[in-house]
Amino acid sequence: MNTSNIGKFRWVIITLLLFSTTINYMDRQVISYLKEFFCSPKEKGGFGWSNDDYSNVLSAFIACYAGITIVAGWVIDKIGTKMGLALSLITWSVFGILNAFAGATVAVHAFIRSLFGIGEAGNFPASIKTVAEWFPKKERALATGIFNSGSNIGAMIAALFVPWCLIRFGDQTGWKMAYIITGIVGFVWLIFWFKIFDIPSRHPKLSKEEYAYIHSDDAVVPASDTTTDKAKVSWFKLLGYRQTWSFFVGKFMTDGVWWFYLFWLPDYLKKQFGMSKHEVMLPTFIVYGIAIIGSVYGGSIPLTFMNKGWHVYKARMTALLIVAFFPLFVMSTQYFANKDHFGDMASILAVAVICIAAAAHQAWSANLFTTVSDMFPKKAVASVTGIGAAAGGLGGVIIQKLSGRLTDAYSNSPQTAYMFMFMVCGVSYLIAWVIMKALVPRFKTITDL
Repeated sequence: MNTSNIGKFRWVIITLLLFSTTINYMDRQVISYLKEFFCSPKEKGGFGWSNDDYSNVLSAFIACYAGITIVAGWVIDKIGTKMGLALSLITWSVFGILNAFAGATVAVHAFIRSLFGIGEAGNFPASIKTVAEWFPKKERALATGIFNSGSNIGAMIAALFVPWCLIRFGDQTGWKMAYIITGIVGFVWLIFWFKIFDIPSRHPKLSKEEYAYIHSDDAVVPASDTTTDKAKVSWFKLLGYRQTWSFFVGKFMTDGVWWFYLFWLPDYLKKQFGMSKHEVMLPTFIVYGIAIIGSVYGGSIPLTFMNKGWHVYKARMTALLIVAFFPLFVMSTQYFANKDHFGDMASILAVAVICIAAAAHQAWSANLFTTVSDMFPKKAVASVTGIGAAAGGLGGVIIQKLSGRLTDAYSNSPQTAYMFMFMVCGVSYLIAWVIMKALVPRFKTITDL
């Protein structure tokens, strides 16, 4: 089919998701650049937190995020993507702002950050469901890669904005302003979301040709997708499918790696290379910028295979296998970070290796998310995505606790703690792929929901 004549409004929709994901990650990333201040001694003006205190706040957020994603996916499958994503963003924006008024107590920060996680939990189930509604299967990984690159753009903005806030307003006021300003941005996005978005069957700007193209690889092109948008699905029944557990394992094994890069990379650069909060801005900005390439290009790999006649599942799993080898490079980070061997180039080489791993994760993520809409009907996509996101959150909690304990245990030699963490991050993807392939050795579409 000649796609040049069918319209491109679906890409407007993916742009909306790109911006919501950017805001989502910008808001959650703020805390990583405040760690140095939070963990500074009280006599120096900080909060006096330990590394484990910091990891406890993050773990509370991720645990709540993980638990709520299951419910969020189920709710979004019932109420639809438009209201689901809007309510999600309002919730996380409100509690993101309230984090500025938490004071110095760890428990208060953990509580508010947990409520913040409730809101953030809805972004990916709603976005993946929207992709399933608005794109044919062969374009879904690319579309997912595009909106998922917002996670990197948001992190890049935070890498520049939060240190600027601390420098501009001073630590005591700057940390509060970082939460407040980033929280306000989400409400601007809501205006465009309500004005532009609707499901395909009800959208006045979607042509009949593009609607038919969106459903071109469905078994039957529906006359209306209104019912599939809000259809009921048995959450417990979903757990009876190997396909659900395959996605569960893929998220559990690898999401925590991304959480580690998000929340601990600034700390690593400061401890490994003695960078200041001003100096850490550029390398973190570069890491997340390079990861955008992985997100978008990684999402296009299966499309290349499918254009050669490959089956969807074979193309997707082959892409995931290729991508799974690249995180192994991160295991060499501490070798390249050795100044005795590489002098002033050490920090550049270490960051370069982390860039490869971060880009690989985003390529992995773009394809992993799309396996859900490959195998499940649209009415179940948000629910399965929520289950997987919960698994990823559980893995994230384990990684956060491990990071906090190791950095406290090796407080005199943090390089050793980070060496262990990079080893864990490197092998996670291949292990995940092997288990996923064992669970679903051959493609089978779920048709009995």
